[in-house]
Amino acid sequence: MIRRLLYLVAGAALGGYVVHKLNRTARAWSPAGIAGRVEDQVADYRAALREFNEDIHDAMRQREAELHRRYDSGRSRPALPIDQPGRSDPTRGAIDAPDPKDGR
Repeated sequence: MIRRLLYLVAGAALGGYVVHKLNRTARAWSPAGIAGRVEDQVADYRAALREFNEDIHDAMRQREAELHRRYDSGRSRPALPIDQPGRSDPTRGAIDAPDPKDGR
């Protein structure tokens, strides 16, 4: 009689454990469970990408500072005109604009 009671208790415990595992597996493979795992992976990738981006920017700033120290050597850089950023020429490419290489 004690033996049967022991098997009954062991069977009930094992059955409860199996049902618990099956419920957890079913929840994990439901659309909400899959979406949660994908969302966690995307968040991890986003954090890693943000950290990588910050490292790149820090290295870029350090390299720029090194190049400025090496090549500026105390000289101030010439200021660019406000209306013409970079090396652009407003007449370049315009129709009937004077072309410096033709001499017109």
